[in-house]
Amino acid sequence: MSEEDVYPDADRAAVDDEPAPSERVPLSRERIVSAALDFIDANGLPGLTMRRLGEQLGVEAMSLYRYVPSKEDLLDAVVESLVADVRSDDVVLGAPRDGWQDFLQRLAHGVRRMALAHPKAFPLVASRPAEAPWLRPPLRSLEMVETFLSGLIEEGFSDEAAVDGYRAYTSFLLGHLLLEVAVHGADVGPLDVLDDQTGEPGTSHHPTVARLRDPLSQDRSAVEFEEALEALLDRMTVSRNEHLAD
Repeated sequence: MSEEDVYPDADRAAVDDEPAPSERVPLSRERIVSAALDFIDANGLPGLTMRRLGEQLGVEAMSLYRYVPSKEDLLDAVVESLVADVRSDDVVLGAPRDGWQDFLQRLAHGVRRMALAHPKAFPLVASRPAEAPWLRPPLRSLEMVETFLSGLIEEGFSDEAAVDGYRAYTSFLLGHLLLEVAVHGADVGPLDVLDDQTGEPGTSHHPTVARLRDPLSQDRSAVEFEEALEALLDRMTVSRNEHLAD
């Protein structure tokens, strides 16, 4: 029996079984963003221009600017569309229902399904500026981070443990998925990361994020790398000892 038979990839299967795109609709921001995502899926991000997108839609490039003021705005809208796909995933929950592990597993698989459905576009999730410079991809919107943090705190996590969990979880997801989409043809070379935003986003509707803004903004990248490496080595040690005992 192969490894695929033992560990079937439900996320990949769900992507492969996606229905065909709907029929053409009148020009709109939604249609332009959808067409841009289709173009990236087929051709990769480097080839996307407003002229080529206009040709794909059968209109002059100037017609697009009525709905998307610039290419930068278009790319941000593509990212918003990808994030919305995760939020609308039937498996992803808005709050823990059967424990926090189930809650995070569902979210992780929702993000992975999005990445596998659009591997060439997924690097945009990592490179475009988030709603706040201290939010981390792929959980890069205030709404998603509020759901994540408040869900863990409701399950008994302290504020510090919830923030640490957010950091470790996003590092794992982003690192794993960037490697995985690279296998599917994504360009994950030097990412088009823009400078940190100078303005602060409104967090009045996201009280948990607002309260934890300071610890979220702390840079603990080096510590996280060492902790993740230590955890990996610990797992390898356990596996090694199990094989030695056989």
